[in-house]
Amino acid sequence: MAIIVNGAHSALAKQEPPMTAKTLRVATVQFQHRAGDKPYNLSRLEAFARKASRAGAQIVVLPEMCVSGYWHVPNLDAEGVADLAESVTGPSITSVAALAASLGIAIGVGWVERDEDGRFFNAYRVCFPDGSGHTHRKLHAFEHELIQSGDRYTVFDTPWGVRMAILICFDNNLIENGRACALLGAQVLIAPHQTGGTRSRSPHGMKPIPVYLWENRHDDPQALRDAFAGPNGRGWLMRWLPARAHDNGMFLIFSNGVGRDEDELRTGNAMILDPYGRIIAESTAIEEDMVIAELDLSLIADSSGQRWMTGRRPDLYAVLTEWRGDERSPRDVRFKLKE
Repeated sequence: MAIIVNGAHSALAKQEPPMTAKTLRVATVQFQHRAGDKPYNLSRLEAFARKASRAGAQIVVLPEMCVSGYWHVPNLDAEGVADLAESVTGPSITSVAALAASLGIAIGVGWVERDEDGRFFNAYRVCFPDGSGHTHRKLHAFEHELIQSGDRYTVFDTPWGVRMAILICFDNNLIENGRACALLGAQVLIAPHQTGGTRSRSPHGMKPIPVYLWENRHDDPQALRDAFAGPNGRGWLMRWLPARAHDNGMFLIFSNGVGRDEDELRTGNAMILDPYGRIIAESTAIEEDMVIAELDLSLIADSSGQRWMTGRRPDLYAVLTEWRGDERSPRDVRFKLKE
């Protein structure tokens, strides 16, 4: 079986780049964007990047579509999407790349990308301080009928000798994606989201958090704090997020929106997990925040997930690549009841 990584076919062989660092200091942000207000969003992203740099972080991770804004996008017409989108060489990502170079740290940000063929993607770019970078296109995009899904995994080496991967929001909900990244050598998974308080089609899945809790947060902050920590926020994340880290023996850097986003509330919960699925840093704030952790890279090699992968039986797994006949588009899965 072959898999596409950054445009090239690669056998699923164990890939272990030499570890040139024993630790890696990382920062992750929960951030409230303004819909379509790229100058404001970029100014806030810069403030967090500078704060992360002062704290000694080597990489700072910001949420999905934090440059463009998120939940207003489904309501845009074709012209609105085109006006919002930029290429990877457009002014927004160019400015983030310049900031990364000036601060000497890596910065990860999300936006609506327009490629050279005029197609649109929910994309995420990690900009390294040497001017290089890697872009992931969400594999399971549902935000707008004009936004297409990507077709490859994004797994890459870094200046620190650590191999990283990017999966955006819904990408992380399918267990195959995390495992594929781990098999391709990923040791740190960057997981930018816009989640919490969404309306799941599953009867016992995540449900909306009342907007009035946000509007009333100054008078009753505890009610909002309880909601963000409850079953429609952190409680939902704890059903599966630690498993992605533990089962694959990867560090996981979770970034998220926070606060009101149109008619939904993002719950923040920015956190960093180790290869055993343990939370080593997290935010309990009900507003914008950033958390930082030192990753002990020595934990990766002997982690349960890494050991278990050596016991795989690939001869049994052909069923994973077979079409069942009930597959649906990401938009149908997200918005439509199964017929």
